[in-house]
Amino acid sequence: ADGYYEYMMSECVYSTSDYSDMVFLRSYSFNKDVFIQFNSTVGKYVGLTEFGVMNAERLNKDQALLQGLKAQVDTVCRPNAQNSDSSVRDKA
Repeated sequence: ADGYYEYMMSECVYSTSDYSDMVFLRSYSFNKDVFIQFNSTVGKYVGLTEFGVMNAERLNKDQALLQGLKAQVDTVCRPNAQNSDSSVRDKA
């Protein structure tokens, strides 16, 4: 169909059982192309296109927003990973 497709995806990425390498990512896409991404390790938005760079500059000025996104590792990612992992281990 003709039209535009925009979406945001948040994900928690890790590979160690102690979650020491856990990273929170939030990506914004337009027509399947990621134009901006927040990475909790980097601690700020990174623009991947001209439009994304413009928005990253604007969003990175909001320190409260950045602090809240960085906190997602401890408030959302780690607790959910622990619940999910324990459910899998309990079934093994």
